[in-house]
Amino acid sequence: MSKSERTRARIQSAAVQLFVEHGYDATTVDQISAAAGVSHMTFFRHFPSKDAVLLEDPYDPVIRAAVARQPRDRSPLGRACSGLAEAWSTVPEAGLGNLRTRLQIVTSHPRLRARMWENTLATQEAIAEGLRASGAQPLEAEVAAGACMGALMAALTDWAANGRGTLGDRIAVALNQLVPGAGMAGGPSAAR
Repeated sequence: MSKSERTRARIQSAAVQLFVEHGYDATTVDQISAAAGVSHMTFFRHFPSKDAVLLEDPYDPVIRAAVARQPRDRSPLGRACSGLAEAWSTVPEAGLGNLRTRLQIVTSHPRLRARMWENTLATQEAIAEGLRASGAQPLEAEVAAGACMGALMAALTDWAANGRGTLGDRIAVALNQLVPGAGMAGGPSAAR
């Protein structure tokens, strides 16, 4: 892990701890910066806003590429589900860090839930782009992407709220509801 990645992780960890202890709204960027041992400016070099500490999602390009690689002889929904499962399989469960806590904070806060919806729409568009790039018609691509994102969001919120199993397992269950066999078995490899 690079120095920048360590700093970013330290900022995120400090922020999540403060959000849990004092609440999201009561926590300031200055408090987060002080707890992480960085300047206010360093905070904003790593995160454009306080919301971004909880909501940034670096996976859309990986998801788009995985969806675009799926065989064209499958339905758009099958390609979207399999591509999402393939992309997820590259994320080690151990690398999720405090994702469950971040999701719990986001889902309990109305403004953050709305922002999460914006992120969901961006991921949905990445999936639709991947499908269109591999020949799907626009409406088919949008419907398949929307269905997959509905399943993914259900898996994320269920995992955050209930803590059952691994996130990879919850995602597999959700995707398999749409296309049996599309979700990966057992989630990402712990060895990666």
